[in-house]
Amino acid sequence: MSASPIATQAAEWVRLYSGEMLRWAMHRVSVREAAEDLVQDTFMVACQRWETFERKSEVRTWLFGILKNKIADHYRAAYRLPTTAIVSDPYFDDSGNWEAEQRPSEWKEQDENHLLDDSAFRTVFEDCKDKLPAKWHHSLLLKYLEEKESEAICQEVGISTTNYWQMLHRAKLQLRKCLELNWFTL
Repeated sequence: MSASPIATQAAEWVRLYSGEMLRWAMHRVSVREAAEDLVQDTFMVACQRWETFERKSEVRTWLFGILKNKIADHYRAAYRLPTTAIVSDPYFDDSGNWEAEQRPSEWKEQDENHLLDDSAFRTVFEDCKDKLPAKWHHSLLLKYLEEKESEAICQEVGISTTNYWQMLHRAKLQLRKCLELNWFTL
């Protein structure tokens, strides 16, 4: 018994695009299992919608469009989960001064020059980034990896501009503290 035409087509898509799609998804969600699930869901949706694909774009472009929507759905679902409110800023006192134990420590200059080339550092960085609340994590990715404008990020994440800048500030502080504890003070 021979495979159906769509099964043959899907196998070809997996062969041609799965590696690239997985790498792309990993940069956006950082958790390998979640990225794998999103890519798999993308192929499932593509198989279901193949008959309605109008072929106005390349198959690769169409698949990545589906994946982009799956990633957006992933973050929307994460936002719907209950989160704990931040009662106070752990880095500053009520007057806006640094809390003594939260002051940034000095980073060695030689360590900063080629950190992103160091796979061990990237692992620590990804772990620190994954500890951020979902909205903070997503906002950082949109701002610094996708280089989106603030208004677009606020609309996509569903937050006010004031909240966005506060979240971004707190996310950067939390990342810095995590890197200090897990990389620079070792």
